[in-house]
Amino acid sequence: MREGCSKRRLTSLMVMWMWNACGSSASLPQVTLIPQQGAPTRVAVEIANTEEKRQFGLMYRTNLPEMQGMLFLFPHEGALSFWMKNTPRSLDIIYINSAHMIVSIASNTTPFSEENLPSRKPAQFVLEVNAGFCKRYGIVEGDRIELPKELPPIR
Repeated sequence: MREGCSKRRLTSLMVMWMWNACGSSASLPQVTLIPQQGAPTRVAVEIANTEEKRQFGLMYRTNLPEMQGMLFLFPHEGALSFWMKNTPRSLDIIYINSAHMIVSIASNTTPFSEENLPSRKPAQFVLEVNAGFCKRYGIVEGDRIELPKELPPIR
């Protein structure tokens, strides 16, 4: 999903990422993961709501705070697939349907891998967090997620 960025786009995205990365996670919107067992967990998220942001994702990131991630917004629910190309850290990739239910989790992904990691069911949103996050906080398929009240337009 993250192929095809031109050098100019890649440079502008890296500048934007650096600007965002310098900001406090307190200023980021939050999602709340609601497990069937245990307490809700809040995660500050950067929003990937455009094709360029979705393609770039967390590529080249060497640091990601524990309670921070990236929320990918897609215009429609459907089959989604991610990969780890140019991503130096292992992630948990959480696929979420239009009803805000977790439908699939790719746990402990392999850094830099070009293997496709598809959702097993249709999804409209994807949350990327540090590897092992789901296990640490008891997040499993079938759990729910509350998205930020105000989301930017999906393009």
